[in-house]
Amino acid sequence: MSRLTAPLAPGQTAHELSTAATRLVDVSRAMRQVRTLATRAAGGDAKVFITGESGVGKDVVAQYIHAHSSRATKPFVAVNCAAIADTLLETELFGHARGSFTGAYRDRIGRLEAAHRGTIFLDEIAEMSLQMQAHLLRFLECGEIQPVGSVGGPMRLDVRIISATNRDLEQLVVTGAFRSDLLYRIKVVHIHVPPLRDRKEDLPTLIDAAAKRTGRQIRFTESALQALARYRWPGNVRELQNVIEQAAWMAESAEVDAQDLPEIVRLASTDNLTPRRERRRRLADDLYSTLVDGHYTFWGHIHPLLLKRDITRHDLRQLVSLGLAATRGNYRGLLKLFGMADGDYKRFMNFLAAHECTVDYRQFRLPGAIHARPLSAGLVDGTERHRIIRQSKES
Repeated sequence: MSRLTAPLAPGQTAHELSTAATRLVDVSRAMRQVRTLATRAAGGDAKVFITGESGVGKDVVAQYIHAHSSRATKPFVAVNCAAIADTLLETELFGHARGSFTGAYRDRIGRLEAAHRGTIFLDEIAEMSLQMQAHLLRFLECGEIQPVGSVGGPMRLDVRIISATNRDLEQLVVTGAFRSDLLYRIKVVHIHVPPLRDRKEDLPTLIDAAAKRTGRQIRFTESALQALARYRWPGNVRELQNVIEQAAWMAESAEVDAQDLPEIVRLASTDNLTPRRERRRRLADDLYSTLVDGHYTFWGHIHPLLLKRDITRHDLRQLVSLGLAATRGNYRGLLKLFGMADGDYKRFMNFLAAHECTVDYRQFRLPGAIHARPLSAGLVDGTERHRIIRQSKES
């Protein structure tokens, strides 16, 4: 490579990657299957697509694959696509030539060039715009890049692509937010990392590892370990590490008791004593309250929660039912109630229809319905749904 002006950091060293790769805990059967797939993927150069909720350790799996591949001594470059503005992502990946835009005072190589003969990890790839997806697709098809503003010929690179997302790309393809041809290119070896709540056998090892990383000599009492085991860990391993770090520094002694844990973890035991239906109803109530109070917005919070499967379609139907009870069955009234713009009506109704979450508004127009809590979500079929939407528009 000849373009060495203002190079980016080549990525993590082989020692750092080897250390990071050991963090792949596989006590549970589910994670042993992940390790088996990752080891198999490390033996070749096929593109790897990693899915899983936020915080499950998709980056650790990517590092493991690189550290056990023939490219282990070459750069591993990680790019968080969600953390870089779309206007800057092109130059970050492909680089730019001096004078190509205001502020480009010198040549700068991109992350792809920095990862030559190594691996690039594209985290949160679903956050790429359609235009950036087209640029990436071209590189995947021909293996060449053209730095922004460069007048020279294209540059051929040898880079292995590992991508990851916590979103449902198939659903984004249906809605037109993600290119199907790009999905086919990146999804060669698919590895799904299960959430922590589905692999509780890994908890003791993960807790020990997180405690060691704090640098403090601490041990957890039996009551503390039981509280940690009862909690569902919606933030997965990342949340676990944060909780352990908090407890390590907030505990008055080297012994960490349940009372030293955050309140949300301590109170998890009471949720286990609550009937499942009541817990789902409480979740819908909480979401509704945060929307009405203005702390949440539908598109900013509820929408991504459903796409990430942190809430179910049943939860969304319950939420919509609560809103319709307040607006006397008026769907347009939900726009202001849920923090949406007036022009979002069609988008909102289409979203509910696509996820089979349309609720029959007629039950909320009966006398006294505004004061009553709906007994069911009132799921309707396709034909009835279109009629309801049409009548709701007229209202």
